[in-house]
Amino acid sequence: MTLRDNRPRHEQIAGWIRDNIQSGNFLADDKLPSESKFAVQFKVSRVTVRRALQTLEGEHLIYRSQGLGSFVKGSKAIPNPLQLHDFIEEMRQNGLKASSVVLDNKVVASTREVASRLNLNSGTKVFCLDRLRLADGKPIALDYTWLPAFYGQLVVDYDLENKTIFQILEKEYGIEISSGCYYLQAQNANSYLANHLGVEEGEALFRMDRISFTLDEKPVYYQQRYYRNDRIMYRLKVERSREHHESGKMPLREFRAEFPREE
Repeated sequence: MTLRDNRPRHEQIAGWIRDNIQSGNFLADDKLPSESKFAVQFKVSRVTVRRALQTLEGEHLIYRSQGLGSFVKGSKAIPNPLQLHDFIEEMRQNGLKASSVVLDNKVVASTREVASRLNLNSGTKVFCLDRLRLADGKPIALDYTWLPAFYGQLVVDYDLENKTIFQILEKEYGIEISSGCYYLQAQNANSYLANHLGVEEGEALFRMDRISFTLDEKPVYYQQRYYRNDRIMYRLKVERSREHHESGKMPLREFRAEFPREE
């Protein structure tokens, strides 16, 4: 489809989507085509498409869920859209002061698992960062993080005890962390984890693996985070709206970490 009038292209795209929502071609909670598909359809850049979607979001016609895409907004407001946060943001939301201790920082050959997560060949050199995470000065989690060499060289000289990878890449280099893929499981603490987290060896930990992506689903880093099981819980909120009664589907509206304070 070709844009033809004299308005800026993002305004034309926003107008086309708006017309299709108002005419019923896109219904409440329908997922819109991706930025890439719109870019091909209208022969524009993804930046232009993003500006159009931001316009519609400001008009409360659509809502965007991090890592999932853009959706048509129904008559009911979405109070808690899904968001992708770094460690400092999560702690701040829970009224806790975040800090970190760098335990190790080096270049290593990637294992098969790490290479697979980062879309690399096994044995490719990667930047490896181990950090103990603190909440109000007390151990709450331990991270193992692997970055492809390109991204690793960008962050290696920064203060990784007080800045997150999110902050460095987005604020210093303009590299947007656009989505994340999570894997959640339980794992027993080995001696290394137990020693740093202040728990007994063999005690169950909450393990969260995350692959963070920039645009075009390019992996920026793979991280394994081991939380003390007594200091974290996740709250998931789903909503079965009128539009979803027949299908039985319940869209996920909230996925949020909560950190109970110690007595």
